[in-house]
Amino acid sequence: MDISTSLKPILFFDGVCNLCNASVQFVIKHDKQQLFLFSPLQSAIGMETLKNVPAADKKAGSVILYYEGTYYTRSAAILKTFRLLGGWFNILTAGYILPTFIRDGIYNYVASNRLKWYGQKTECMVPSPELQARFIA
Repeated sequence: MDISTSLKPILFFDGVCNLCNASVQFVIKHDKQQLFLFSPLQSAIGMETLKNVPAADKKAGSVILYYEGTYYTRSAAILKTFRLLGGWFNILTAGYILPTFIRDGIYNYVASNRLKWYGQKTECMVPSPELQARFIA
């Protein structure tokens, strides 16, 4: 799949990270319009996506959002995801008032400790049959 043709936001995530998987489950649960598509970074399309992300953001590759031709990384990916979920999640986009270096500093701290704090799986999650169409590889 050529992601540049996708009209839907694509949330790329570390497929073996328990925190990342829980975050994807959270988005799925609250994405009432089924707006988002998902892909583990370990998939072929995920690895290709990492090639298109600026070098400075590659090490922050626990969550990357691709939407309307733009790659959002770190805190920007999370805040844009909240904005796209809409509803009361728009309140959380107040995080934009913090300078990027503070937001990303918090993100980097959590991202660098996520496997230690939340653990990891030995393989990527397998979506249920009803969610399969929302996952791309």
